[in-house]
Amino acid sequence: MLKVDLNADMGESFGPWKMGDDAGLLNVVTSANIACGAHAGDPDVMAATMRMARDNDVGIGSHPGFADLQGFGRRRMNIPIASLQNSIRVQVGASLGMAKALGVKVRHLKLHGALSNMTCEDEAMARACYEAALQVDPDLIVMVLAATAQVSAVKSLGCSYACEIFADRAYNDDATLVDRSLPGAVIHDASIAGQRMVDMVLAQAIITESGKHIPTPIDTICLHGDGPTAVQMAQAVRDALVAENINVTQFLGRSA
Repeated sequence: MLKVDLNADMGESFGPWKMGDDAGLLNVVTSANIACGAHAGDPDVMAATMRMARDNDVGIGSHPGFADLQGFGRRRMNIPIASLQNSIRVQVGASLGMAKALGVKVRHLKLHGALSNMTCEDEAMARACYEAALQVDPDLIVMVLAATAQVSAVKSLGCSYACEIFADRAYNDDATLVDRSLPGAVIHDASIAGQRMVDMVLAQAIITESGKHIPTPIDTICLHGDGPTAVQMAQAVRDALVAENINVTQFLGRSA
């Protein structure tokens, strides 16, 4: 029986400012990527989100990004690799410290936004980021964007990993995401998103805007949590998968 995990980025609120419906998403997803305070989030939000994930039996992940609150981590930044690695270490360390205090475990790592996009294109940069995180916790499962340079990086490191695709983003023929500024880059129709995910999981391939199939294992599907219809989108994707007898459950991690 085919199986797949559903993940969402969350814990991205800041003080009294709210981003997304984390509580609603945690009723649907099986893994949560929780912001570490650099691109979004704060200590109180991190703690509250981890507690909600624990109470919903959802796997917890560390979600580091560029230290760019104003840009929400979506602006490309040119940072010396050594400094970037230190930022990753601090962010992952914050996740692990909070999780330990709450009696929960951080299972996985997922890079955020522009940092993730850049490491999809640059294997050396991806490897540096993953090395930094694994130095803090070598047991982390690294979530990678399927069929990109991130996969080559985790294989070269020999660490456990999980391949991810996006429910609400269109793909280029090189398996990178279509730039958000372009028409059709973000999919807003829940029924379209659900069927796309069924098609890709059954094919075990990314299906690009041009119709090209890029073969890849698919371990997890990302459902963005920052849109007004995020919970409806997530539920529609889950319902479509279940209707095709695809088991929705936490990923275990692949061996490199």
